[in-house]
Amino acid sequence: MQSVFELGLDELDAIVQKLPKTGVIVLRGDLASGKTTLTKAIVASFGIKANVTSPTFSIMQNYENIYHYDIYQNGFEGLKANGLFENLFEDGLHIVEWGDENLVRLLKKYGIDVCIVDITAKENKRIYEVSFA
Repeated sequence: MQSVFELGLDELDAIVQKLPKTGVIVLRGDLASGKTTLTKAIVASFGIKANVTSPTFSIMQNYENIYHYDIYQNGFEGLKANGLFENLFEDGLHIVEWGDENLVRLLKKYGIDVCIVDITAKENKRIYEVSFA
């Protein structure tokens, strides 16, 4: 099942309500498409007041029971090499920026449901395609 939303960056609550509160969410899109901005909205929806930033260099940020990964530079192999792949099996919500089909396939192999959000920038709006694997 796939849902498509075309929203302004100030309308993110509409999509956040459709996303799971636990498990793994994979965010895909070009640079500056809004992956970290969506993550900020998700974290805020839990009532967590945190300075959410892209974990490009740290690879993972933790906001209470929400784990935010960025595997742009290191890919899926980097996630494994840094010992973070096992974290995806822990309770909580795991948001992975730049996740790819290898990650989705492996998580499915272990019985983990994955929500995939593909983000496309369109002028001052974003198109969010939400699907579940």
